[in-house]
Amino acid sequence: MIRRVLELLGDGEIHSGEKLGDALGISRAAVWKQLQKLGELGIDLRSVKGIGYRIPGGLELLRREAILEASTIPDLLRHDHVIILDSVDSTNNYLKKNFEGRYANGIVCLAEQQTNGRGRRGRTWISPFGRNLYFSTLWTFNGGASALDGLSLAVAVAVRRALCQLLGTEDILLKWPNDLLLGRRKVGGILLEMLGDPADFCQVVVGVGINAGMAAEAATADTLDRIDQPWADICEIGPISRNCMAAALVNHLLPLLNTYQLTGFSPYKQEWAKADAFNGAMIRLLTPAETIVGRSLGVADNGALRVDVGGREQSFFGGEISLRPNE
Repeated sequence: MIRRVLELLGDGEIHSGEKLGDALGISRAAVWKQLQKLGELGIDLRSVKGIGYRIPGGLELLRREAILEASTIPDLLRHDHVIILDSVDSTNNYLKKNFEGRYANGIVCLAEQQTNGRGRRGRTWISPFGRNLYFSTLWTFNGGASALDGLSLAVAVAVRRALCQLLGTEDILLKWPNDLLLGRRKVGGILLEMLGDPADFCQVVVGVGINAGMAAEAATADTLDRIDQPWADICEIGPISRNCMAAALVNHLLPLLNTYQLTGFSPYKQEWAKADAFNGAMIRLLTPAETIVGRSLGVADNGALRVDVGGREQSFFGGEISLRPNE
């Protein structure tokens, strides 16, 4: 019922309680109860006295058929492999719980809301309902962790390709190991989680979060105060459909995952370098034990970050390391 209410209010126009009741086949009192639930979801519902209700700016719900229609890879994306949830702790967790050990290459999970969204190093990923994109997919690899060198960076390249193509811009940059930036502010992030044997058969859950509608949420959501770094919204570039964005990610990510074990990071290295926001810059690497200051020299063939530290080149892998500009 809630989803149907949101479909009616999603156009951003004013709808009277009477018309909502007629469309839903319920009483005005039942309509009011449903509208109260929208507030519990954190949705900005405005009441116009004596006229009706509206969601400022509207709200686009995710739809399987819209994503499939915009997909260009029918050989890799099956109809029953697109899962859309209203709410889940995290899309990564959903795939881990339901598909670990199963051959389910290309299964895609999206959610309108995450109640426990996570980024790297256990950070909370703010996940308001019907805003942003919360996306995960799963792929199987043989050869364990050694076959996955540089995968998070390649995924970042693919996500950037999808967004740049969709928006007609090259303004989105990359920050090692797996952040997407707009104007040096974080607009998206990637979280890879491996299941199975690190030395043999394994699965990788690829999680992608993109801010798309956070600006609209900012006026009402005090949870944004918990974000500990500058953030941006992809909608600053221009209006974007979440369904089209989900389809674009599928179109670029699944072919990458399908061939990555054969190609490795090499085909993506040059493109990564061109979009590297900190190549040649002075940076700080924050590790659990220390802070390392040096000049970024770009990435190696295996995805490691090369850094000139006091005149000596050192290599660093993602793990628990965060990169910051040394300003």
